[in-house]
Amino acid sequence: MMQRRVFTNDIGAAAAFMLAKITKHTPFVRPTSPWKSRSHGCKNFAPQIACTHCATRLLFLRGFTHQFALLPRYTHQMQERRKTRQVIVGDDRVGRVKIGGDAPVSVQTMNAGFTYDIDACVAEINRYADAGADMVRVAVPERKDTEALRHILPQVKVPIVADVHFHYQRALEAVEAGVHKIRLNPGNISDRDQVLKVIDACKERKIPIRIGVNEGSIIERRDKQRRAEELGMYFQGHKSGHLLALMIAKLEEYLEIFAERDFYDVVISAKSMDATLCIDAYTEISKRFDHPLHLGVTHAGPKSTGTIRSTIALGTLLANGIGDTIRLSYASDHIDEVKDGLEILYCLGRRERKGAEMIACPTCGRIQVDLFTLVKEVEAKLAKEVSLPIKVAVMGCIVNGPGEAEGADVAVFAGDRRGIIYVQGQKVANVPEEEILDRLLLECTNFQAKVRRGEAKLGEKSVEIVPPDPIGELGSGVDKIRKGLVDKITIGGR
Repeated sequence: MMQRRVFTNDIGAAAAFMLAKITKHTPFVRPTSPWKSRSHGCKNFAPQIACTHCATRLLFLRGFTHQFALLPRYTHQMQERRKTRQVIVGDDRVGRVKIGGDAPVSVQTMNAGFTYDIDACVAEINRYADAGADMVRVAVPERKDTEALRHILPQVKVPIVADVHFHYQRALEAVEAGVHKIRLNPGNISDRDQVLKVIDACKERKIPIRIGVNEGSIIERRDKQRRAEELGMYFQGHKSGHLLALMIAKLEEYLEIFAERDFYDVVISAKSMDATLCIDAYTEISKRFDHPLHLGVTHAGPKSTGTIRSTIALGTLLANGIGDTIRLSYASDHIDEVKDGLEILYCLGRRERKGAEMIACPTCGRIQVDLFTLVKEVEAKLAKEVSLPIKVAVMGCIVNGPGEAEGADVAVFAGDRRGIIYVQGQKVANVPEEEILDRLLLECTNFQAKVRRGEAKLGEKSVEIVPPDPIGELGSGVDKIRKGLVDKITIGGR
């Protein structure tokens, strides 16, 4: 059975975790005996919080389970990547991207424009490539789109995937044009003979295929009761069990056709707009198949909601070691799909960061500089001028400023229209607000140059930051604020 993570509104949970910290236990929530809820009659669990090492019971809670799989227990460590076959996409000119195996998790996006508009298509693809996309998918609904591929492929910087629906001939034409990868949808290309023709063409040219199942393309979902009975009882307790079962069944049926030709250069996906269904689908698929997985939440919505849905689903799966390539789907500029996808991988340690890592405070009533504008300007400049993973902190006041200055390679914290700049924990400047941007960027580029020359190391402090005097008398000033003797600490022009 799938692991169930327990959610509860009982404030005792917080007390239990505090108790665990005091007693040096490592807590996690686990379900114990089932019980019957009088309110709605469903079968739930009465969980307890216990120690992962000695199983000491810390607190007993009454809660309920959501019907989806998440992290089996709290841990600060990422789960190891699951072992998969490796698929290689690309050629000598654009390079080869490895998917699965021991390869880093790759990031994809899809062109929003018409493929037959050759110049615009090339420009859009290369824009995504410059932002960090490892490969780009293009739609080929008509013959003029596959014909355009012959002119597009020699001009792009990354491998191209032809997205094929309904017409298997488009796949054959794309293969003939030299495309690097094919995506087929079992929901609308299901004829066995047609699929075999595509497999044979791809096998001859060593072109991988993604089997991309989408919730919205499964016609059989309307006959959910009969299909659920055919596929067994396992998924019937899930809120979308019939869809989950159908998506997996579609993959199994399709993979049987591929096995007939001994074709295993296959990537698989099972997307839904429901983040929890995606989590469950990919979790179950990862147990059944050893093919690399393409993660994504389909038609996730505008960036505001798409970011949240995608991060919940992809972040959970990646943290559990599931996923070999990802695509976020936004109804907005697809450049954000690339940037956000990379940031998810950076945050989870699934990919080595390229470019600066920026930290900034959200501001509050203590702010004394225009931090929002400063952050935007610093972010834009860093993207152009810094290629090493330098950690840069832009803080608006003294609450977290000194600590972040110590934790960052280059940092500024501000107050009273001034900013104090640190490099490797060492104070290097105290400048007026209008000079903060230029001086901060200068210190970032100088530090980057030192790292490249071997004169400095990322994350290494030359001194331990001591915060008594860069902001007036910082130590005594904080005490005065706490005692209500002054309203704010003012940076002197030192």
